[in-house]
Amino acid sequence: MASCVLSECGIRPLPRFYPKPTTSFASNPSPTLKLNPPLPSLNTRSWFFPRTRSWALNVATPLTTLETPPEEEDARRFDPGAPPPFNLADIRAAIPKHCWVKNPWKSMGYVVRDVAIVFGLAAVAAYFNSWLLWPLYWFAQGTMFWALFVLGHDCGHGSFSNDPRLNSVAGHLLHSSILVPYHGWRISHRTHHQNHGHVENDESWHPLPESLYKKLEKTTQTFRFTLPFPMLAYPFYLWGRSPGKNGSHFDPDSDLFLPKEKKDVVTSTACWTAMAALLVCLNFVMGPIQMLKLYVIPYWIFVMWLDFVTYLHHHGHEDKLPWYRGKEWSYLRGGLTTLDRDYGWINNIHHDIGTHVIHHLFPQIPHYHLVEATEAAKPVLGKYYREPKNSGPLPLHLLGSLIKSMEQDHFVSDTGDVVYYEADPKLNGQRT
Repeated sequence: MASCVLSECGIRPLPRFYPKPTTSFASNPSPTLKLNPPLPSLNTRSWFFPRTRSWALNVATPLTTLETPPEEEDARRFDPGAPPPFNLADIRAAIPKHCWVKNPWKSMGYVVRDVAIVFGLAAVAAYFNSWLLWPLYWFAQGTMFWALFVLGHDCGHGSFSNDPRLNSVAGHLLHSSILVPYHGWRISHRTHHQNHGHVENDESWHPLPESLYKKLEKTTQTFRFTLPFPMLAYPFYLWGRSPGKNGSHFDPDSDLFLPKEKKDVVTSTACWTAMAALLVCLNFVMGPIQMLKLYVIPYWIFVMWLDFVTYLHHHGHEDKLPWYRGKEWSYLRGGLTTLDRDYGWINNIHHDIGTHVIHHLFPQIPHYHLVEATEAAKPVLGKYYREPKNSGPLPLHLLGSLIKSMEQDHFVSDTGDVVYYEADPKLNGQRT
């Protein structure tokens, strides 16, 4: 034990008997010290040149102080809009090499599995034809349509296989079956990835500048931000894109496409048309009510899944996330504004599309390696990675995030290179 203590006048030895120091400033009153022998007089000479070895404790220093823990200070100081202290090469180096390997047989295995489930569900529902089972079928089949979309999405990124022809054939079969123009969507989705997090250049679910938002008709504002309408937007987006952007995913002359891509767009539009014609024929064969139950309702469940998932990958975090313009935007900074989400039992069904941050930064990684790649990259990403909240069997917790975002994320400022969503308090009589 130390035998000296720092007093207001210098270093002094501890007394033989002394009270225990206080442990906080706020709760315990200072104790009355009974010292033996008594305190020496405040004579300078007697303090620095003592005549005896009897010393008293004049100052008690508390053992604990009311300081903010360092981790809380770091959290307060963290700015998600600041440039990260790492680069893409650092993240890439942390991901195991085998995570980049594409296995076409494994990819085709997922296709066979999902297609078999789709036809099996339809056969069971048609056989029993019970109104007790139809709602379960609609949810299950709509979810499987969404799973087919995700596999076609992998084809579009080239993460399905290294063979462009296999990717194109599989992508057309998967996407045409659910009325998605494969190449038209693939090209616009590429634009989304190349410009993620950019206010003006991003392609899907990008924020509206305040001036453009205020020019929208009241009806358009309401449909865009009032549930359930935004969750039914995807088919309309394919035909007309988002507010402020022109063109169509079906039109080869659209602003979306380069001249060399026109042939691809024509091919995909032809496949989409063929599928639409097949559905019309089946409508005459089975009857409109049966087609409504077997295909049309599941199709709209799929649309809601797509809009729900894609929206929450870029919105709805409890902390406001930045959007960029000009010199502040970079591929890395834009990608770091995306979010991972946990969908419970659905994670495996829709091929871990909720593991979205690493997918956005490195879309060539196959979906079956995304979870491992994310775990490997977390130490590099640090606070720029936002851990998703754990889900129950179904991701019902995300409904709250969706509703809150629709109420608060309406537009961003017309000026500034790092901007955040703002709310329109007049929309639907909301108060902020």
